[in-house]
Amino acid sequence: MARDPENIQQEIEKTRDALAASLDALTDRANPKRFVDSGKQQVQAKLDDPKIRYALIGVGVILAAAVLKKLFS
Repeated sequence: MARDPENIQQEIEKTRDALAASLDALTDRANPKRFVDSGKQQVQAKLDDPKIRYALIGVGVILAAAVLKKLFS
């Protein structure tokens, strides 16, 4: 049975709209800014952990002391 040209046109338009929506979703997911923001949030969450924060402060103090000792020795 032959298909009606209007029905074919409607199916093409529906498919085109669905494809455009899929491409928009993929573009949003693959946006580099989204990855950067996600990475920033993860780093911030790690730095908010007191164990990590105080460990980094300790390392910074030790490095600063080593540099000052080297400069003044």
